[in-house]
Amino acid sequence: MNNVMTRRTVSALAAIVPLTLLTAACGSENEEPKSAAPTNPTTARRGYPLDPIKTGMTIAFVPKQLGGNLYFAAASKGGREVVEKLGSTYKEVGTSDSTDTAGQVKYINQLTDEGVDAIVVSAQDPDALCGALKHAMGKGIPVVTYDSDTRPECRNAFVSPADPDQLTFPMVLSLAQQIDYKGDIAILSASESATNQNNWIKYMKEDLDTDPRYSSIKLVTVVYGDDDSDKSYTLTGSLLKKYPNLKGIIAPTSVGITSAAKYLSQSPSKGKVKLTGLGTPNGMREYVKDGTVEGFELWDPSELGKLAAWTAESLASGQITGREGQGLRGMGGQLFVLGKNGVVNLGDPTAFTAKNINKYNF
Repeated sequence: MNNVMTRRTVSALAAIVPLTLLTAACGSENEEPKSAAPTNPTTARRGYPLDPIKTGMTIAFVPKQLGGNLYFAAASKGGREVVEKLGSTYKEVGTSDSTDTAGQVKYINQLTDEGVDAIVVSAQDPDALCGALKHAMGKGIPVVTYDSDTRPECRNAFVSPADPDQLTFPMVLSLAQQIDYKGDIAILSASESATNQNNWIKYMKEDLDTDPRYSSIKLVTVVYGDDDSDKSYTLTGSLLKKYPNLKGIIAPTSVGITSAAKYLSQSPSKGKVKLTGLGTPNGMREYVKDGTVEGFELWDPSELGKLAAWTAESLASGQITGREGQGLRGMGGQLFVLGKNGVVNLGDPTAFTAKNINKYNF
């Protein structure tokens, strides 16, 4: 059995359940060429976990998209809660365009010049921010990525929403179940350069190519809505027109799945073309209630923001450096352990259906 199938078999033990049972707990002047052997910059340094968290710091968040995005608004709310509880100042800057990497670079450089104590960024591109982020780290400013990563050498730690296997396997499986394991499907993604999206798509393609249950399912295309509501809405219509035999869509982006659900709910394809992916309960509730969508999944973005803030505070206080095996405790006391290249996973996502969606408010 190859490595992919072995990994998928392990995931299947936790993930293979019918959708109806899933009711338990998203180039600039600073650009650099890719490193031949990217490694986390602090793997050789030790931390001092018993040192106290410093107060009076400024922790700056740079979301992938500022304004008009429920997911990042929730993450920012969680981050602010932690920063202010720990006695520091929360600062947030960013661009309203989720593909404006030059804008992200500009804000990172401004924060470096201001001398903030830590930068927390959801990267629009894995490479384009590296020059600016390395410059910040060279000035002694810890860098945390969350939701969407850079290359490992361009930050101290990455706060990942979930392990990719546990995230993508249920999405593919749930859509396959809804279309009886046969037919054409498409993926509606965010931006073409988004690190997290591309990683998830890679895993979904592996599932489709290697699992014999999906032999009669054909992925006809991947399209990119750039986390723009209007563009994602229009692309959904274009998919239905270009592929009249389309049976399902996976949208691993909260903006994309909401826009696709809106289009489907108003079209003759409602209930006929199945939709799943990553979305917020508040953004998707009406489409689950009206039968457009059977189910979708997501982690709590506010908890992701909290963990990103805790990680930044711990780095800035010297408790951790980003080295594999180091641990930190979140606001509720839960212990999180950093993995290879400073990656820390928030945990498994929650599957939302009509049975449980009213229990959540984000």
